[in-house]
Amino acid sequence: MIAYLRSHLGIKLFLSYVAVIGIGALILLLATQLALPSAFERHLGSAEQKARMQATATAAAEAGKSFSHGNGAGAGNSAGMGAHLGETNAGYGQELFEDFVASFNEALIYAGIAALMIGVLVSWFFSRSIIAPVQAMTVASHRIADGKYEERVEKERLDELGQLAESFNQMAEKLEQVEARRRQLIGDVSHELRTPLTAIKGSMEGLMDGILSASDETYQVVHQEAGRLSRLVDDLQELSRVEAGSYSMDVRAVQLPTVVETVIRRLSYEFDGKGVALIPNLVANLQPVLADEDRLIQVFTNLLGNALRHTPKSGQVSINAAQKGGFVEISVKDTGIGIPPEHLKHIFTRFYRVDKSRSRQQGGGSGIGLTVSKYLVEAMGGEIWVESEGIGKGASFYFTLPIA
Repeated sequence: MIAYLRSHLGIKLFLSYVAVIGIGALILLLATQLALPSAFERHLGSAEQKARMQATATAAAEAGKSFSHGNGAGAGNSAGMGAHLGETNAGYGQELFEDFVASFNEALIYAGIAALMIGVLVSWFFSRSIIAPVQAMTVASHRIADGKYEERVEKERLDELGQLAESFNQMAEKLEQVEARRRQLIGDVSHELRTPLTAIKGSMEGLMDGILSASDETYQVVHQEAGRLSRLVDDLQELSRVEAGSYSMDVRAVQLPTVVETVIRRLSYEFDGKGVALIPNLVANLQPVLADEDRLIQVFTNLLGNALRHTPKSGQVSINAAQKGGFVEISVKDTGIGIPPEHLKHIFTRFYRVDKSRSRQQGGGSGIGLTVSKYLVEAMGGEIWVESEGIGKGASFYFTLPIA
């Protein structure tokens, strides 16, 4: 029985309401029984005093009449009548008190029974109103645990239970989004892995069947596809680390021009090979920024690599930086194919591509670099976003870093 009570909140709430009603009734009973005699005596004493005063006045009037008629025994009769009246009032008062107590207790019992019945009904109603949404959330949580992430509970209240229901729905929505991203991630990873694996498998089957010759060109194709596969695995491992926050950050004062110079020196060969100009455009006397130098180089590499992939020959990519308040705002702007407005909010989503037809092999990238850059910039205390006026008008990636 005790275990049953402990495991049911509704029963405990109901019994707590009944206990409060019972304690209130008991206190009322004890208080009335203790206060009733003194209160009755006080009021009865006041009534007796008034009765005695009235009797005295009446006796005095009778005595005056008797004296005026020469009846000397009137005073004695009046005194006897007063004494007899006092004895009568005392007996009558005791009987009146007993009758009053009996009637009061009877009325108190009836009132207590009525109050208890109404209290039980009200307690049941209020306990149900509290337990019903909790039970609904319990059922919904079980369904979510079974994989039905679209489950929601109705939010009809404005109190704490309504706020709990709203928080529950927000949690369910987040879980649904996480599950959707997980499924999308599995599909994206499968697609990304399938492309180089298919190329490697086809080349090896061609070699085994004698369709392809064992030439340097064939081996080079296999080696390139294996390299793409290796880079994809590295990207996935890097994404896993940054999403989990399991990477070290050596945040300190960094000279931004030095970092930009290093990045340009590393990437100039690729830009020159495609015929795209890489132009630094940093304002003079930039203050040092708080950043991890290696991670900042990684961010620049990801953003510039993305700009290079989407900028045609004879285009240009510029690196800009200027101080704004307590931050330095850095941008990587290109004159490439641009981004439609409806895609801007998804740019930093992993494996997301504006042009779904462009594969990794065609130069579309893995769709992970921008996601990694977002996590790294935020870990260094900055923000990152993208702007574009549309197709054919280029894109600008902005990020901020705090001034050291």
